[in-house]
Amino acid sequence: MPSQLAMHIPDGFLSLPISLITWVVAIALIAVSLKRVESEYKDRTVPLMGVCAAFIFAAQMINFPIPGGTSGHLLGGTLAGVLLGPWAGSLVMAVVFIVQGALFQDGGLTVLGANVFNMGLIGTFGGYYLYRSIRFVLGRNALRGTLIGVAIAAWVSVVFASMICAIELALSGTVPLAVALTAMTSWHILIGIGEAIISVTTISFIWRSRPDLLYDPPRKTRSLASEPLVPR
Repeated sequence: MPSQLAMHIPDGFLSLPISLITWVVAIALIAVSLKRVESEYKDRTVPLMGVCAAFIFAAQMINFPIPGGTSGHLLGGTLAGVLLGPWAGSLVMAVVFIVQGALFQDGGLTVLGANVFNMGLIGTFGGYYLYRSIRFVLGRNALRGTLIGVAIAAWVSVVFASMICAIELALSGTVPLAVALTAMTSWHILIGIGEAIISVTTISFIWRSRPDLLYDPPRKTRSLASEPLVPR
């Protein structure tokens, strides 16, 4: 996949106005998330955030092949939201992408705001609330409803984030909008399937072994837990 059509945007592919706008939005959402986590989340959430960040970072290093000679990897925004909620989850995703950009050159530093916004914040907030809506409609205390919500939200979050990335590239004059949307969405429709499979597998295992670790655990689990990890 050409670098300008990959989700990790490199330096020089976004115009200054687009870069600044995404930086402002990303910083604002991160600042609000920090305040919410400090005021509402319990101390026991911090270790879980660290474990979640380490897992997502390691999982992103594993690429799975897709047709056409390219590959994809987990983004993890919906997964982080399901485990930690949208606020703590967004902080975890921001840290993951900052480390990737600063230490591994996976995405440019000048466009880090766009990468955090596209892959972290959209996936975490959008993915979490879509998952939550589907789960509550199908049955919040049922594994089936949870996994269907996770699968749909994970897939949609990846495809939607790729569309936002394509629009940013087009507005920056890097590539025509039709070309960017076609290339980005066609690949990420497939990558989103991988995202859904990984997310569903992970949440299914946690549901069966430690359902209290979910941000919205089943009610029967909540009644047994003496101290929930995060506020509801």
